[in-house]
Amino acid sequence: MRLRALLDTEALGLQLLGGEDELDRPVRGVMTTDLRDPSRYLSGGELVLTGLAWRRDASDTEPFVRILANAGVAGLAAGEAELGAVPDDLIESCLRHRLPLFAVDETVAFATITEHVVRQVSGERAGDLAAVVDRHRRLMTSGPAGGGPEVVLDLLTSDLDLRAWVLSPTGRQIAGAGEPLPPRTGAELAGQHLAATRTGRPGPHRAEVGGTVYSLFPVRNTGRATVPDRDVRESVLSDWVLAVAADAGDWPAARLDLLQGVTQLIAVERDRRDAARSVRRRLAQEVLELVQTGAAPAEISARLRVAAPVLLPGLGTTPHWQVVVARVEWTQGAELPGGPVAQALLEEILVDPAVSGPESADRIAVAHSGEEAVALVPLTALPQGDAGRPGDPEPPAAEGADAPQGHDAALHADALLATVRAPLSAGLAGDGRLTLGVSAAVHSAEGLRGALEEARHARRVAAARPGAVCAAGHHELASHVLLLPFVPDDVRRAFTARLLDPLRDYDRRHRAELIETLEAFLDCDGSWTRCAARLHLHVNTLRYRVGRIEQLTGRDLSRLEDKLDFFLALRMS
Repeated sequence: MRLRALLDTEALGLQLLGGEDELDRPVRGVMTTDLRDPSRYLSGGELVLTGLAWRRDASDTEPFVRILANAGVAGLAAGEAELGAVPDDLIESCLRHRLPLFAVDETVAFATITEHVVRQVSGERAGDLAAVVDRHRRLMTSGPAGGGPEVVLDLLTSDLDLRAWVLSPTGRQIAGAGEPLPPRTGAELAGQHLAATRTGRPGPHRAEVGGTVYSLFPVRNTGRATVPDRDVRESVLSDWVLAVAADAGDWPAARLDLLQGVTQLIAVERDRRDAARSVRRRLAQEVLELVQTGAAPAEISARLRVAAPVLLPGLGTTPHWQVVVARVEWTQGAELPGGPVAQALLEEILVDPAVSGPESADRIAVAHSGEEAVALVPLTALPQGDAGRPGDPEPPAAEGADAPQGHDAALHADALLATVRAPLSAGLAGDGRLTLGVSAAVHSAEGLRGALEEARHARRVAAARPGAVCAAGHHELASHVLLLPFVPDDVRRAFTARLLDPLRDYDRRHRAELIETLEAFLDCDGSWTRCAARLHLHVNTLRYRVGRIEQLTGRDLSRLEDKLDFFLALRMS
Protein backbone atom coordinates (compact mmCIF):
# COMPACT_ATOMS: atom_id res chain seq x y z
CA MET A 1 0.00 0.00 0.00
CA ARG A 2 0.99 3.67 -0.40
CA LEU A 3 1.01 6.44 2.20
CA ARG A 4 -1.57 8.28 0.15
CA ALA A 5 -4.09 5.54 0.89
CA LEU A 6 -3.95 6.35 4.62
CA LEU A 7 -5.30 9.84 4.02
CA ASP A 8 -8.20 8.42 2.02
CA THR A 9 -9.32 6.34 5.02
CA GLU A 10 -11.51 8.66 7.14
CA ALA A 11 -11.65 6.25 10.08
CA LEU A 12 -7.92 6.78 10.72
CA GLY A 13 -8.35 10.53 11.25
CA LEU A 14 -4.90 11.43 9.91
CA GLN A 15 -3.93 15.00 9.01
CA LEU A 16 -1.00 15.62 6.66
CA LEU A 17 1.45 18.19 8.08
CA GLY A 18 4.23 17.88 5.49
CA GLY A 19 5.69 15.73 2.72
CA GLU A 20 2.90 15.85 0.15
CA ASP A 21 5.37 15.06 -2.64
CA GLU A 22 6.39 11.81 -0.92
CA LEU A 23 2.94 10.21 -0.53
CA ASP A 24 3.62 7.54 -3.16
CA ARG A 25 6.07 5.78 -0.86
CA PRO A 26 5.17 2.13 -0.27
CA VAL A 27 4.32 1.03 3.29
CA ARG A 28 5.70 -2.39 4.27
CA GLY A 29 4.60 -2.39 7.91
CA VAL A 30 3.93 -0.33 11.02
CA MET A 31 5.93 0.30 14.23
CA THR A 32 5.01 2.13 17.46
CA THR A 33 7.88 3.65 19.45
CA ASP A 34 8.82 6.34 21.95
CA LEU A 35 12.50 5.41 22.01
CA ARG A 36 14.95 8.19 21.26
CA ASP A 37 16.90 5.81 18.98
CA PRO A 38 14.66 3.09 17.49
CA SER A 39 17.10 2.34 14.61
CA ARG A 40 17.79 -1.26 15.71
CA TYR A 41 14.11 -2.09 15.19
CA LEU A 42 13.73 -0.46 11.77
CA SER A 43 14.29 -2.19 8.43
CA GLY A 44 12.83 0.45 6.10
CA GLY A 45 9.37 1.08 4.68
CA GLU A 46 7.56 1.31 8.04
CA LEU A 47 4.95 3.84 9.14
CA VAL A 48 6.27 4.92 12.55
CA LEU A 49 3.70 5.83 15.23
CA THR A 50 4.88 7.89 18.20
CA GLY A 51 3.27 9.57 21.17
CA LEU A 52 6.26 12.00 21.41
CA ALA A 53 7.26 10.81 24.91
CA TRP A 54 10.89 10.78 23.67
CA ARG A 55 10.81 14.60 23.21
CA ARG A 56 11.94 16.57 26.29
CA ASP A 57 12.66 19.77 24.31
CA ALA A 58 13.23 20.95 20.75
CA SER A 59 16.87 19.76 20.73
CA ASP A 60 15.68 16.12 20.76
CA THR A 61 13.74 16.47 17.51
CA GLU A 62 16.46 16.68 14.88
CA PRO A 63 18.38 13.53 16.00
CA PHE A 64 15.16 11.51 16.14
CA VAL A 65 13.99 12.55 12.66
CA ARG A 66 17.46 11.99 11.19
CA ILE A 67 17.47 8.42 12.51
CA LEU A 68 14.10 7.70 10.88
CA ALA A 69 15.13 9.25 7.54
CA ASN A 70 18.40 7.30 7.44
CA ALA A 71 16.52 4.07 8.19
CA GLY A 72 14.28 4.65 5.15
CA VAL A 73 10.94 4.67 6.97
CA ALA A 74 7.90 5.51 4.86
CA GLY A 75 6.48 8.18 7.17
CA LEU A 76 5.94 9.40 10.74
CA ALA A 77 2.57 9.74 12.51
CA ALA A 78 2.63 11.76 15.75
CA GLY A 79 -0.19 11.51 18.31
CA GLU A 80 -1.76 14.70 19.71
CA ALA A 81 -2.83 13.15 23.03
CA GLU A 82 0.48 13.87 24.87
CA LEU A 83 1.35 17.44 23.79
CA GLY A 84 -1.79 18.60 22.04
CA ALA A 85 -0.69 20.03 18.69
CA VAL A 86 2.37 18.56 16.97
CA PRO A 87 5.38 20.84 17.73
CA ASP A 88 6.60 23.17 14.96
CA ASP A 89 10.19 21.98 15.36
CA LEU A 90 9.09 18.44 14.44
CA ILE A 91 7.24 19.70 11.35
CA GLU A 92 10.28 21.72 10.21
CA SER A 93 12.71 18.84 10.78
CA CYS A 94 10.54 16.41 8.81
CA LEU A 95 10.34 18.90 5.95
CA ARG A 96 14.14 19.19 5.87
CA HIS A 97 14.53 15.41 5.70
CA ARG A 98 11.64 14.94 3.22
CA LEU A 99 9.89 12.67 5.73
CA PRO A 100 6.06 12.69 5.45
CA LEU A 101 4.49 13.71 8.76
CA PHE A 102 0.93 13.03 9.93
CA ALA A 103 -0.95 14.18 13.01
CA VAL A 104 -3.06 11.51 14.73
CA ASP A 105 -6.22 12.80 16.38
CA GLU A 106 -6.35 12.03 20.09
CA THR A 107 -9.60 10.13 19.58
CA VAL A 108 -7.88 7.56 17.32
CA ALA A 109 -5.95 4.73 18.96
CA PHE A 110 -2.63 3.64 17.53
CA ALA A 111 -4.01 0.09 17.58
CA THR A 112 -6.62 1.12 15.00
CA ILE A 113 -3.96 2.41 12.60
CA THR A 114 -1.75 -0.62 13.21
CA GLU A 115 -4.57 -3.07 12.50
CA HIS A 116 -5.53 -1.23 9.30
CA VAL A 117 -1.95 -1.16 7.90
CA VAL A 118 -1.24 -4.79 8.79
CA ARG A 119 -4.50 -5.91 7.18
CA GLN A 120 -3.76 -3.97 3.96
CA VAL A 121 -0.15 -5.14 3.65
CA SER A 122 -1.06 -8.76 4.40
CA GLY A 123 -3.86 -8.58 1.88
CA GLU A 124 -1.48 -7.33 -0.81
CA ARG A 125 0.96 -10.16 -0.11
CA ALA A 126 -1.83 -12.69 -0.30
CA GLY A 127 -2.95 -11.02 -3.52
CA ASP A 128 0.55 -11.42 -4.93
CA LEU A 129 0.49 -15.13 -4.18
CA ALA A 130 -2.98 -15.51 -5.63
CA ALA A 131 -1.90 -13.62 -8.73
CA VAL A 132 1.05 -15.90 -9.39
CA VAL A 133 -1.11 -19.01 -8.96
CA ASP A 134 -3.66 -17.56 -11.37
CA ARG A 135 -0.88 -16.58 -13.77
CA HIS A 136 0.43 -20.14 -13.85
CA ARG A 137 -3.05 -21.45 -14.49
CA ARG A 138 -3.78 -19.03 -17.32
CA LEU A 139 -0.44 -19.58 -18.99
CA MET A 140 -0.51 -23.33 -18.73
CA THR A 141 -3.99 -23.49 -20.26
CA SER A 142 -2.96 -21.17 -23.11
CA GLY A 143 -0.27 -23.59 -24.27
CA PRO A 144 3.16 -22.83 -25.80
CA ALA A 145 1.66 -20.62 -28.51
CA GLY A 146 -0.40 -18.58 -26.10
CA GLY A 147 1.40 -15.30 -26.61
CA GLY A 148 4.88 -15.92 -25.24
CA PRO A 149 6.51 -13.64 -22.66
CA GLU A 150 4.13 -10.79 -23.53
CA VAL A 151 1.35 -12.62 -21.69
CA VAL A 152 3.35 -12.69 -18.48
CA LEU A 153 4.42 -9.06 -18.80
CA ASP A 154 0.86 -7.91 -19.48
CA LEU A 155 -0.24 -9.67 -16.30
CA LEU A 156 2.52 -7.99 -14.30
CA THR A 157 1.30 -4.62 -15.54
CA SER A 158 -2.42 -5.23 -15.05
CA ASP A 159 -2.23 -7.12 -11.75
CA LEU A 160 0.75 -5.57 -9.98
CA ASP A 161 1.27 -2.26 -11.79
CA LEU A 162 4.81 -3.30 -12.75
CA ARG A 163 6.33 -2.32 -16.10
CA ALA A 164 8.75 -4.97 -17.30
CA TRP A 165 10.76 -6.00 -20.35
CA VAL A 166 12.67 -9.11 -21.38
CA LEU A 167 16.11 -8.28 -22.78
CA SER A 168 18.82 -10.30 -24.48
CA PRO A 169 22.46 -10.20 -23.31
CA THR A 170 23.06 -7.40 -25.83
CA GLY A 171 20.11 -5.32 -24.60
CA ARG A 172 17.79 -6.14 -27.52
CA GLN A 173 14.15 -6.10 -26.40
CA ILE A 174 12.62 -9.55 -26.78
CA ALA A 175 9.27 -8.76 -25.17
CA GLY A 176 7.63 -5.93 -23.29
CA ALA A 177 4.34 -4.52 -22.11
CA GLY A 178 3.47 -0.99 -23.16
CA GLU A 179 6.07 1.42 -24.48
CA PRO A 180 9.30 -0.24 -25.67
CA LEU A 181 12.56 0.59 -23.96
CA PRO A 182 14.87 2.94 -25.91
CA PRO A 183 17.70 0.85 -27.44
CA ARG A 184 20.34 2.77 -25.50
CA THR A 185 18.54 2.10 -22.21
CA GLY A 186 18.31 -1.60 -23.02
CA ALA A 187 22.04 -1.75 -23.83
CA GLU A 188 22.94 0.03 -20.57
CA LEU A 189 20.73 -2.28 -18.51
CA ALA A 190 22.22 -5.36 -20.20
CA GLY A 191 25.73 -4.09 -19.51
CA GLN A 192 24.99 -3.46 -15.83
CA HIS A 193 23.35 -6.89 -15.52
CA LEU A 194 26.30 -8.67 -17.13
CA ALA A 195 28.80 -6.82 -14.96
CA ALA A 196 26.83 -7.58 -11.77
CA THR A 197 26.40 -11.24 -12.68
CA ARG A 198 30.15 -11.62 -13.28
CA THR A 199 30.75 -10.67 -9.64
CA GLY A 200 28.81 -13.77 -8.52
CA ARG A 201 26.21 -11.77 -6.58
CA PRO A 202 22.71 -13.31 -6.77
CA GLY A 203 19.93 -11.35 -8.45
CA PRO A 204 17.94 -9.28 -8.58
CA HIS A 205 20.48 -6.58 -9.35
CA ARG A 206 19.68 -2.90 -8.92
CA ALA A 207 20.40 -0.61 -11.88
CA GLU A 208 19.69 3.03 -12.61
CA VAL A 209 19.46 4.53 -16.10
CA GLY A 210 18.27 8.03 -16.89
CA GLY A 211 17.05 8.60 -13.34
CA THR A 212 14.84 5.47 -13.35
CA VAL A 213 15.59 2.57 -11.01
CA TYR A 214 15.29 -0.97 -12.42
CA SER A 215 15.53 -4.42 -10.85
CA LEU A 216 17.21 -7.02 -13.07
CA PHE A 217 16.24 -10.69 -12.71
CA PRO A 218 18.25 -13.27 -14.71
CA VAL A 219 16.23 -15.62 -16.91
CA ARG A 220 18.21 -18.85 -16.85
CA ASN A 221 18.30 -21.31 -19.71
CA THR A 222 16.58 -24.23 -18.02
CA GLY A 223 18.39 -26.80 -20.12
CA ARG A 224 21.81 -25.57 -19.06
CA ALA A 225 21.03 -24.21 -15.61
CA THR A 226 20.82 -27.76 -14.26
CA VAL A 227 24.50 -28.39 -15.01
CA PRO A 228 26.15 -27.93 -11.59
CA ASP A 229 29.61 -26.91 -12.82
CA ARG A 230 28.44 -24.54 -15.52
CA ASP A 231 30.94 -21.69 -15.83
CA VAL A 232 29.45 -18.26 -15.01
CA ARG A 233 31.20 -16.87 -18.10
CA GLU A 234 29.10 -19.16 -20.27
CA SER A 235 25.78 -18.38 -18.58
CA VAL A 236 26.23 -14.63 -18.33
CA LEU A 237 26.70 -14.32 -22.09
CA SER A 238 23.64 -16.36 -23.03
CA ASP A 239 20.94 -15.74 -20.40
CA TRP A 240 18.06 -13.32 -20.88
CA VAL A 241 17.21 -10.73 -18.24
CA LEU A 242 13.86 -9.50 -16.91
CA ALA A 243 14.09 -5.74 -16.28
CA VAL A 244 11.41 -4.35 -13.95
CA ALA A 245 10.97 -0.59 -13.51
CA ALA A 246 10.94 -0.74 -9.70
CA ASP A 247 13.34 -1.10 -6.79
CA ALA A 248 13.01 -4.67 -5.51
CA GLY A 249 15.19 -3.88 -2.52
CA ASP A 250 12.15 -3.10 -0.35
CA TRP A 251 9.92 -5.89 -1.64
CA PRO A 252 8.58 -8.59 0.69
CA ALA A 253 9.75 -12.14 0.16
CA ALA A 254 6.41 -13.15 -1.39
CA ARG A 255 6.75 -10.66 -4.23
CA LEU A 256 10.36 -11.64 -4.89
CA ASP A 257 9.25 -15.28 -5.10
CA LEU A 258 6.55 -14.24 -7.53
CA LEU A 259 9.05 -12.56 -9.86
CA GLN A 260 11.35 -15.57 -9.69
CA GLY A 261 8.39 -17.68 -10.79
CA VAL A 262 7.81 -15.29 -13.68
CA THR A 263 11.41 -15.74 -14.85
CA GLN A 264 10.88 -19.50 -14.87
CA LEU A 265 7.81 -19.10 -17.09
CA ILE A 266 9.79 -16.89 -19.48
CA ALA A 267 12.60 -19.47 -19.48
CA VAL A 268 10.14 -22.05 -20.82
CA GLU A 269 9.44 -19.76 -23.77
CA ARG A 270 13.19 -19.29 -24.21
CA ASP A 271 13.65 -23.06 -24.47
CA ARG A 272 10.84 -23.26 -27.02
CA ARG A 273 12.52 -20.67 -29.22
CA ASP A 274 15.87 -22.44 -28.92
CA ALA A 275 14.23 -25.67 -30.04
CA ALA A 276 12.78 -23.93 -33.10
CA ARG A 277 16.23 -22.53 -33.91
CA SER A 278 17.80 -26.00 -33.82
CA VAL A 279 16.55 -26.74 -37.37
CA ARG A 280 18.45 -23.77 -38.77
CA ARG A 281 21.50 -24.73 -36.73
CA ARG A 282 21.46 -28.23 -38.19
CA LEU A 283 21.21 -26.89 -41.76
CA ALA A 284 24.12 -24.55 -41.16
CA GLN A 285 26.17 -27.39 -39.68
CA GLU A 286 25.55 -29.58 -42.73
CA VAL A 287 26.53 -26.83 -45.18
CA LEU A 288 29.63 -25.94 -43.14
CA GLU A 289 30.81 -29.56 -43.08
CA LEU A 290 30.36 -29.84 -46.87
CA VAL A 291 32.29 -26.62 -47.48
CA GLN A 292 35.14 -27.53 -45.11
CA THR A 293 35.56 -31.04 -46.50
CA GLY A 294 35.80 -29.75 -50.08
CA ALA A 295 32.53 -31.27 -51.30
CA ALA A 296 31.55 -30.76 -54.93
CA PRO A 297 29.73 -27.48 -55.65
CA ALA A 298 26.73 -29.43 -56.94
CA GLU A 299 26.36 -31.18 -53.58
CA ILE A 300 26.61 -27.89 -51.67
CA SER A 301 24.09 -26.29 -54.05
CA ALA A 302 21.63 -29.11 -53.40
CA ARG A 303 21.94 -28.56 -49.64
CA LEU A 304 21.46 -24.82 -50.11
CA ARG A 305 18.27 -25.44 -52.08
CA VAL A 306 16.99 -27.38 -49.07
CA ALA A 307 18.03 -24.58 -46.72
CA ALA A 308 16.59 -21.70 -48.75
CA PRO A 309 12.88 -22.33 -47.92
CA VAL A 310 13.76 -22.48 -44.20
CA LEU A 311 16.01 -19.45 -44.15
CA LEU A 312 13.96 -17.44 -46.66
CA PRO A 313 10.34 -18.37 -45.91
CA GLY A 314 7.93 -17.31 -48.64
CA LEU A 315 10.60 -16.27 -51.13
CA GLY A 316 11.18 -18.59 -54.08
CA THR A 317 14.51 -17.08 -55.12
CA THR A 318 18.13 -18.12 -54.99
CA PRO A 319 19.74 -15.86 -52.40
CA HIS A 320 23.16 -14.40 -52.09
CA TRP A 321 25.08 -15.43 -49.01
CA GLN A 322 27.47 -13.84 -46.59
CA VAL A 323 29.60 -15.68 -44.08
CA VAL A 324 30.33 -14.34 -40.60
CA VAL A 325 32.89 -16.04 -38.36
CA ALA A 326 33.06 -15.41 -34.58
CA ARG A 327 35.40 -16.64 -31.91
CA VAL A 328 35.39 -16.27 -28.10
CA GLU A 329 38.77 -16.65 -26.43
CA TRP A 330 39.42 -16.62 -22.69
CA THR A 331 42.58 -15.32 -21.06
CA GLN A 332 42.02 -17.74 -18.17
CA GLY A 333 40.40 -21.16 -18.07
CA ALA A 334 41.07 -22.37 -21.59
CA GLU A 335 39.10 -25.53 -20.78
CA LEU A 336 35.86 -23.60 -21.28
CA PRO A 337 34.80 -24.29 -24.90
CA GLY A 338 34.40 -21.08 -26.89
CA GLY A 339 32.42 -22.51 -29.83
CA PRO A 340 28.97 -22.81 -28.19
CA VAL A 341 29.35 -19.41 -26.51
CA ALA A 342 30.36 -17.80 -29.80
CA GLN A 343 27.41 -19.51 -31.52
CA ALA A 344 24.89 -18.08 -29.01
CA LEU A 345 26.42 -14.61 -29.22
CA LEU A 346 26.56 -14.60 -33.01
CA GLU A 347 22.93 -15.66 -33.23
CA GLU A 348 22.00 -12.82 -30.91
CA ILE A 349 24.04 -10.23 -32.80
CA LEU A 350 22.63 -11.24 -36.18
CA VAL A 351 19.02 -11.44 -34.99
CA ASP A 352 19.02 -7.70 -34.19
CA PRO A 353 16.57 -6.07 -36.67
CA ALA A 354 18.81 -2.98 -36.77
CA VAL A 355 21.56 -5.14 -38.25
CA SER A 356 19.85 -7.56 -40.60
CA GLY A 357 16.20 -6.61 -41.03
CA PRO A 358 12.94 -7.24 -39.14
CA GLU A 359 12.58 -10.87 -40.27
CA SER A 360 16.15 -11.80 -39.34
CA ALA A 361 15.02 -14.05 -36.47
CA ASP A 362 13.63 -16.51 -39.02
CA ARG A 363 16.80 -16.61 -41.11
CA ILE A 364 19.77 -16.95 -38.81
CA ALA A 365 21.71 -20.19 -39.32
CA VAL A 366 24.80 -20.52 -37.13
CA ALA A 367 26.98 -23.59 -36.68
CA HIS A 368 30.04 -24.04 -34.53
CA SER A 369 33.15 -26.01 -35.31
CA GLY A 370 35.81 -26.31 -32.66
CA GLU A 371 36.36 -22.90 -31.07
CA GLU A 372 34.66 -20.81 -33.76
CA ALA A 373 31.08 -20.16 -34.82
CA VAL A 374 30.12 -19.72 -38.48
CA ALA A 375 26.95 -17.98 -39.66
CA LEU A 376 25.41 -18.42 -43.09
CA VAL A 377 23.44 -15.21 -43.73
CA PRO A 378 21.08 -15.13 -46.75
CA LEU A 379 20.44 -11.95 -48.74
CA THR A 380 17.46 -11.94 -51.09
CA ALA A 381 19.36 -9.87 -53.68
CA LEU A 382 22.82 -8.44 -54.06
CA PRO A 383 22.71 -4.84 -52.82
CA GLN A 384 23.71 -2.15 -55.30
CA GLY A 385 27.33 -1.13 -54.87
CA ASP A 386 28.25 -4.16 -52.74
CA ALA A 387 30.45 -6.20 -55.01
CA GLY A 388 30.89 -9.89 -54.44
CA ARG A 389 34.14 -11.78 -54.66
CA PRO A 390 36.15 -11.40 -57.86
CA GLY A 391 35.11 -14.00 -60.40
CA ASP A 392 31.83 -14.78 -58.68
CA PRO A 393 29.14 -15.34 -61.33
CA GLU A 394 26.55 -12.63 -61.87
CA PRO A 395 23.11 -13.35 -60.37
CA PRO A 396 20.32 -14.20 -62.80
CA ALA A 397 17.66 -11.58 -63.33
CA ALA A 398 14.44 -12.11 -61.39
CA GLU A 399 11.53 -13.25 -63.52
CA GLY A 400 7.80 -12.99 -63.19
CA ALA A 401 5.50 -10.80 -61.14
CA ASP A 402 6.43 -12.59 -57.94
CA ALA A 403 10.07 -11.57 -58.05
CA PRO A 404 11.07 -9.87 -54.82
CA GLN A 405 10.91 -6.10 -54.80
CA GLY A 406 13.92 -4.54 -53.07
CA HIS A 407 16.66 -6.37 -51.24
CA ASP A 408 18.32 -6.99 -47.90
CA ALA A 409 21.28 -4.83 -46.99
CA ALA A 410 24.63 -6.57 -46.87
CA LEU A 411 26.19 -6.93 -43.42
CA HIS A 412 29.05 -4.63 -42.48
CA ALA A 413 31.48 -5.25 -39.65
CA ASP A 414 31.01 -1.86 -37.98
CA ALA A 415 27.21 -2.16 -37.98
CA LEU A 416 27.35 -5.57 -36.29
CA LEU A 417 28.97 -4.07 -33.19
CA ALA A 418 27.25 -0.67 -33.09
CA THR A 419 24.85 -1.53 -30.25
CA VAL A 420 26.45 -4.60 -28.67
CA ARG A 421 30.04 -3.61 -27.97
CA ALA A 422 29.40 -1.97 -24.58
CA PRO A 423 27.18 -4.67 -22.97
CA LEU A 424 29.25 -7.58 -24.27
CA SER A 425 32.48 -5.93 -23.10
CA ALA A 426 30.92 -5.78 -19.62
CA GLY A 427 30.02 -9.47 -19.84
CA LEU A 428 33.52 -10.48 -20.92
CA ALA A 429 34.87 -8.45 -17.98
CA GLY A 430 38.46 -8.22 -19.12
CA ASP A 431 39.22 -11.96 -19.23
CA GLY A 432 37.73 -12.79 -22.61
CA ARG A 433 37.46 -11.45 -26.17
CA LEU A 434 34.90 -11.73 -28.97
CA THR A 435 36.20 -11.21 -32.51
CA LEU A 436 34.21 -11.34 -35.75
CA GLY A 437 35.05 -11.43 -39.45
CA VAL A 438 32.61 -10.70 -42.31
CA SER A 439 32.96 -11.91 -45.90
CA ALA A 440 31.75 -10.30 -49.11
CA ALA A 441 28.44 -11.47 -50.59
CA VAL A 442 28.61 -14.49 -52.93
CA HIS A 443 25.96 -15.94 -55.19
CA SER A 444 26.99 -19.55 -55.68
CA ALA A 445 28.14 -22.65 -53.90
CA GLU A 446 31.52 -22.23 -55.61
CA GLY A 447 31.99 -18.95 -53.74
CA LEU A 448 31.18 -20.24 -50.25
CA ARG A 449 34.55 -21.82 -49.54
CA GLY A 450 36.34 -18.61 -50.49
CA ALA A 451 33.85 -16.59 -48.43
CA LEU A 452 34.53 -18.77 -45.38
CA GLU A 453 38.29 -18.28 -45.68
CA GLU A 454 37.77 -14.58 -46.29
CA ALA A 455 35.70 -14.25 -43.11
CA ARG A 456 38.33 -16.20 -41.14
CA HIS A 457 41.10 -13.91 -42.40
CA ALA A 458 39.03 -10.86 -41.49
CA ARG A 459 38.49 -12.25 -37.98
CA ARG A 460 42.25 -12.64 -37.55
CA VAL A 461 42.67 -8.99 -38.50
CA ALA A 462 40.05 -8.09 -35.86
CA ALA A 463 41.88 -10.23 -33.29
CA ALA A 464 45.03 -8.14 -33.78
CA ARG A 465 43.18 -5.01 -32.65
CA PRO A 466 42.82 -3.84 -29.05
CA GLY A 467 39.50 -4.17 -27.27
CA ALA A 468 37.23 -6.88 -25.91
CA VAL A 469 34.84 -6.89 -28.89
CA CYS A 470 36.23 -6.29 -32.40
CA ALA A 471 35.19 -6.97 -35.99
CA ALA A 472 36.71 -6.61 -39.45
CA GLY A 473 35.21 -6.85 -42.93
CA HIS A 474 36.30 -8.24 -46.29
CA HIS A 475 37.10 -4.77 -47.65
CA GLU A 476 39.99 -4.53 -45.17
CA LEU A 477 41.76 -7.55 -46.66
CA ALA A 478 42.93 -5.71 -49.77
CA SER A 479 45.31 -3.36 -47.89
CA HIS A 480 48.38 -3.52 -45.70
CA VAL A 481 46.26 -4.31 -42.62
CA LEU A 482 45.94 -7.89 -43.85
CA LEU A 483 49.67 -8.41 -43.39
CA LEU A 484 50.59 -6.25 -40.40
CA PRO A 485 48.77 -8.28 -37.70
CA PHE A 486 50.76 -11.39 -38.57
CA VAL A 487 54.21 -9.83 -38.30
CA PRO A 488 55.83 -11.08 -35.04
CA ASP A 489 55.82 -8.49 -32.27
CA ASP A 490 59.61 -8.43 -31.85
CA VAL A 491 60.07 -7.87 -35.60
CA ARG A 492 57.53 -5.04 -35.57
CA ARG A 493 59.20 -3.36 -32.60
CA ALA A 494 62.66 -3.61 -34.13
CA PHE A 495 61.46 -2.28 -37.50
CA THR A 496 59.63 0.74 -36.07
CA ALA A 497 62.43 1.52 -33.59
CA ARG A 498 65.06 1.53 -36.35
CA LEU A 499 63.11 4.02 -38.45
CA LEU A 500 61.22 6.16 -35.96
CA ASP A 501 63.25 6.27 -32.71
CA PRO A 502 65.83 8.74 -34.14
CA LEU A 503 62.98 11.08 -35.09
CA ARG A 504 61.25 10.73 -31.73
CA ASP A 505 64.51 11.46 -29.87
CA TYR A 506 65.12 14.55 -32.02
CA ASP A 507 61.53 15.78 -31.45
CA ARG A 508 61.93 15.29 -27.72
CA ARG A 509 65.11 17.40 -27.62
CA HIS A 510 64.20 20.11 -30.14
CA ARG A 511 60.36 20.05 -30.39
CA ALA A 512 60.81 19.85 -34.14
CA GLU A 513 57.61 17.85 -34.92
CA LEU A 514 59.40 15.59 -37.38
CA ILE A 515 56.99 12.66 -36.81
CA GLU A 516 53.98 14.89 -37.51
CA THR A 517 55.73 16.27 -40.61
CA LEU A 518 56.49 12.76 -41.89
CA GLU A 519 52.85 11.63 -41.45
CA ALA A 520 51.54 14.69 -43.29
CA PHE A 521 54.11 14.36 -46.09
CA LEU A 522 53.15 10.74 -46.76
CA ASP A 523 49.43 11.51 -46.47
CA CYS A 524 49.84 14.23 -49.14
CA ASP A 525 51.56 11.73 -51.47
CA GLY A 526 54.83 13.69 -51.30
CA SER A 527 53.31 16.95 -52.56
CA TRP A 528 55.38 19.83 -51.16
CA THR A 529 52.72 22.51 -51.66
CA ARG A 530 49.79 20.52 -50.22
CA CYS A 531 51.83 19.34 -47.24
CA ALA A 532 53.14 22.84 -46.48
CA ALA A 533 49.59 24.21 -46.65
CA ARG A 534 48.28 21.50 -44.30
CA LEU A 535 51.03 22.16 -41.75
CA HIS A 536 50.86 25.96 -42.24
CA LEU A 537 54.57 26.05 -43.10
CA HIS A 538 56.66 27.74 -45.77
CA VAL A 539 57.78 25.23 -48.41
CA ASN A 540 61.43 25.92 -47.53
CA THR A 541 60.75 25.08 -43.88
CA LEU A 542 59.10 21.83 -44.99
CA ARG A 543 62.11 20.99 -47.19
CA TYR A 544 64.42 21.58 -44.23
CA ARG A 545 62.39 19.22 -42.01
CA VAL A 546 62.24 16.47 -44.65
CA GLY A 547 65.98 16.83 -45.17
CA ARG A 548 66.52 16.43 -41.42
CA ILE A 549 64.34 13.23 -41.46
CA GLU A 550 66.45 11.79 -44.28
CA GLN A 551 69.68 12.74 -42.51
CA LEU A 552 68.66 11.14 -39.20
CA THR A 553 67.36 7.90 -40.77
CA GLY A 554 69.62 7.49 -43.79
CA ARG A 555 66.53 7.14 -46.01
CA ASP A 556 65.45 9.01 -49.17
CA LEU A 557 61.82 10.13 -49.23
CA SER A 558 61.90 10.47 -53.01
CA ARG A 559 62.22 6.67 -53.29
CA LEU A 560 59.03 4.57 -53.27
CA GLU A 561 60.65 1.82 -51.16
CA ASP A 562 61.64 4.23 -48.40
CA LYS A 563 58.21 5.90 -48.43
CA LEU A 564 56.58 2.50 -48.03
CA ASP A 565 58.87 1.59 -45.11
CA PHE A 566 58.00 4.81 -43.30
CA PHE A 567 54.28 4.26 -44.04
CA LEU A 568 54.31 0.77 -42.52
CA ALA A 569 56.40 1.84 -39.53
CA LEU A 570 53.90 4.57 -38.67
CA ARG A 571 51.00 2.12 -38.98
CA MET A 572 52.72 -0.41 -36.70
CA SER A 573 53.78 2.11 -34.06
